[in-house]
Amino acid sequence: MPHNPPRFSTFDAWLRWQEQLHPNPIDLGLERVNRVLRVMNLEQPPYKVLTVGGTNGKGSCASFLDAMLRAQGYRVGAYTSPHLLRYNERVCVNGVEASDAEFCEAFERVDQARGEVSLTYFEFGTLAAFEIFRRHKINVAVLEVGMGGRLDAVNAADPLGALVASVGLDHQEWLGPDRDSIGCEKAGIYRHGRPAICGDREPPARLLETAGQLGADLKVLGRDFDWRESNGGWTWQSGETRIENLPPPALPGRIQYDNAASVIALLRAVRAELEVGEAAIRKGLQQARIAARFERVPGKVELIFDIAHNPDAARVLAANLATTRGRGRTLAVVGMFRDKAAEDVARALSDSVNDWFLGGLSGPRGQSAEELAARLRSVLPQAQLSEHATVVDAWQAAQAAAQPGDRIVVFGSFQTAAAVLRIRQESVTNRT
Repeated sequence: MPHNPPRFSTFDAWLRWQEQLHPNPIDLGLERVNRVLRVMNLEQPPYKVLTVGGTNGKGSCASFLDAMLRAQGYRVGAYTSPHLLRYNERVCVNGVEASDAEFCEAFERVDQARGEVSLTYFEFGTLAAFEIFRRHKINVAVLEVGMGGRLDAVNAADPLGALVASVGLDHQEWLGPDRDSIGCEKAGIYRHGRPAICGDREPPARLLETAGQLGADLKVLGRDFDWRESNGGWTWQSGETRIENLPPPALPGRIQYDNAASVIALLRAVRAELEVGEAAIRKGLQQARIAARFERVPGKVELIFDIAHNPDAARVLAANLATTRGRGRTLAVVGMFRDKAAEDVARALSDSVNDWFLGGLSGPRGQSAEELAARLRSVLPQAQLSEHATVVDAWQAAQAAAQPGDRIVVFGSFQTAAAVLRIRQESVTNRT
């Protein structure tokens, strides 16, 4: 492979260029990634791979996997997306984010290998993650699917086992109009003869059919394995096998028991090649961390950050809000992209929110607060709504309106949570 001088010398310059490299920001397919992987000699990576997909819950499952594997002593690479505050969050080795310099070296390697192959922003980053993992000589990679599964760049890596956390309605423009179509796409990460876990208690028929057609060894939550509460903890069970007195998951919300149980099922299924003992499972349950998944910040006015942006995630958020309700009001700071089912999200949260503070999001998929308000009023005509130019403006208005005992929940997209988290960080920095 010819070696030319690096195209860019700074991390930010690389990222800006990658955003413009491919004509379509989203262009699903494996051909381009596979061609570059062959040049990079990474078709068969020198580490084991576990792949996690799903409409909701895949980030939490990846976090549990990472924590449990690291507790067992493995050197673990985790690839997740999108990032919340920094691109570096996407690639971690043993919990440490890759540095700007490491990314630049990996980007150069990918650029040299691709030749004339045009890559999307996500494809370029995925290939860079594979390269960073090789350089760090990891034992196992935990890969979170970006969108769908079958044609997602992550699926170019051949997994030892795969987990689909849930199947819901999202990204229909690319994945299909219904749960059956989407389930088929998500099941594309399964492999013939390999462990395939489904953490959805009511999987769509086409997910089951696709797993069967692929010849995957499918195990479904509620059918082949499950969990139950016991003595302040919980028990995982599959057939006659039990793991008892497990500690509650560190990640908040009842749905995390389903996610954790599915992760345990995957680890049990691959244990012949990747042994993870009960002690490591317990430790990982307690050490898993992920930002903005019902993340609570205590105070006179409690803050809650959540990335819920589709109906299923909104229902989980509503359940979490119901189980933690205090004496005050719940104020929602919301920004959502135009292609999201804002009406269904609002319906799911109609009984949970007292006042809505709507902020605009920019970009090609962006939506103004006025547009979002019109959509919410169509299903919640009596709702108390206020419209603000940006999410930060909406956040500041909610803060001004909140009284001690109230809580503010920030949700609707990664960008919404990130905007408020960033302004809070800046405020703390300025005070110090």
